[in-house]
Amino acid sequence: MENNRLHILVVDDDDRIRSLLKDYLSENQYIVSTAENAEEAKLKLKYIKFDTIILDVMMPGQNGYELTQEIKKKLNIPIILLTAKGEVENRIKGLELGADDYIGKPFEPKELLLRIKNIIKNKSKIDLNTKHFVGLAEIDLNKMNVNLKTKIKKINSTEKKVLIEMLANPGKTFSRDEMSKISGITQERSVDVMITRLRQKLEENPKNPKYLQTIRGSGYVLWIE
Repeated sequence: MENNRLHILVVDDDDRIRSLLKDYLSENQYIVSTAENAEEAKLKLKYIKFDTIILDVMMPGQNGYELTQEIKKKLNIPIILLTAKGEVENRIKGLELGADDYIGKPFEPKELLLRIKNIIKNKSKIDLNTKHFVGLAEIDLNKMNVNLKTKIKKINSTEKKVLIEMLANPGKTFSRDEMSKISGITQERSVDVMITRLRQKLEENPKNPKYLQTIRGSGYVLWIE
């Protein structure tokens, strides 16, 4: 995907920052839309498909944390939070709510540009229009189903988020905490249940999984032949 096809939404109540980022990112061949608050951002998200959102944490009305949580429940769009420098706990909170990265104010636009490129590079590893295979299971992320030996099973939006991350990182062990952030599921037991359901859709023998395995004491890993 070329830069000039990527559309970024900048959400900040500071006119100066919105203008600065729009000018800088446009110069770097991105399409840029802006919003000064959460309500305006949500209206644009209804009608436009964005590739990344740059979101200020401290805004009047619905703040950046709340908007991040709301967006991530519905859409799989990378979000970079703009936070005040030194607010480590708040940055962690943003990541726990689903944000993909953060950068402290004041910041160098070039650093933000590099973070955008890294996030888009990572997210674009998985082509949603291509069918993916885990053993004999054929996964169609667009149609949200798995075809295993002519039996077609639906996957839900939570399972889709997990599959996107695991397919992009085969062989990587994901901790339960990471799974919680990816899926939006907060209880460990519920994460285990989700993995069990995914195994039933991907594995020929779910009770003795070959591909979606548990690494005792560490988390889960997806192996792809």
